[in-house]
Amino acid sequence: MGDVAENAGERLAARFAADRPHLSAVAHRLLGSAAEADDALQEAWLRARQADIDAVENLTAWLTTVVTRVCLNLLRARRNRREEFLDAGADAHAHDRARERAHAPGPAGPHEAGDPVREALLADEVGVALLVVLDTLGPAERVAFVLHDMFAVPFDEIAPLIEKTPAATRQLAARARRRVRGRPSTPTADAGRRHAAVEAFLAATRGGDFTALVALLDPDVVLHADARVVPTPEPITLRGAEPVARGAMAAMARARSAGLALLDGRIGLVMTEHGRLRLALAFTFGTDGRMTRIVVTADPVRLGATGIGVVGGDAEGATERRRAGGTDSRRGESGPTEQAVNGPGVRPNDGLPSPS
Repeated sequence: MGDVAENAGERLAARFAADRPHLSAVAHRLLGSAAEADDALQEAWLRARQADIDAVENLTAWLTTVVTRVCLNLLRARRNRREEFLDAGADAHAHDRARERAHAPGPAGPHEAGDPVREALLADEVGVALLVVLDTLGPAERVAFVLHDMFAVPFDEIAPLIEKTPAATRQLAARARRRVRGRPSTPTADAGRRHAAVEAFLAATRGGDFTALVALLDPDVVLHADARVVPTPEPITLRGAEPVARGAMAAMARARSAGLALLDGRIGLVMTEHGRLRLALAFTFGTDGRMTRIVVTADPVRLGATGIGVVGGDAEGATERRRAGGTDSRRGESGPTEQAVNGPGVRPNDGLPSPS
């Protein structure tokens, strides 16, 4: 009997290690934060190794269920508490969690959990604007959209996880899809040029290219930043191309977690921390295509009133990259299977504690 249990444990550990990139991708898209995704994987591993897996035919699908349920509980708790992920001691708490967590099989990634560089790399992979919009969705909406649109999981297999009918689950995903698309972009004759200018502004800021930044700015450009941006006691106003460029250079670290987005239908930038929206930059252009005004917003009320959407095909691109990467949960130990989330004959709750 002991040998059977040991073999099952070894099988589970080997499968978890092999599937960790996929499971991490699911958790990151559901939670928006690499550090929280790592925590979810540790919790999922602790739950999984206590479960009886003898009846589980598709461990990859079953592990995806476990991870999704852990993430769903975290999303519900986050929404109920209405808490901000980053408070005065959040970085220290993240460090403590990273140090104290029990290690699940497989590498956590190329950087420490909570590392801003790793957060930025993962945000780039998914799309910063998409992460911001995902963070506005309700827990069930987010699970339905992420699993179906990004991991090709059928609605009838998502429905039991969020305690909805397949038809209701389909409606949730459709509603989330509309939120992701956001308000249609405002048509302008030089929309392409504006898009390219904002893209160049971000690249120059990330790369510390002062000359390139100045070239994008009108000589009389004005930058307005509210008091929450730095923060400062009063809002900040900068005038002139060089002062504004120097201000952008000072934000190089933040720019790693920035991406293009539609702000009330117009091209702009959003910056995130741990998958949560922190800043938005709106641009006004002159007739020559250079930037004449930049408004930087960090005030939560104003950010909440801004309609944010994903630029162009970024959402579809993320979906296609994920599917093309072969990481959807239907790829189990024996290759593709019709059971996407639950292995054949395995219900979402089998062997696991019920959601709290």
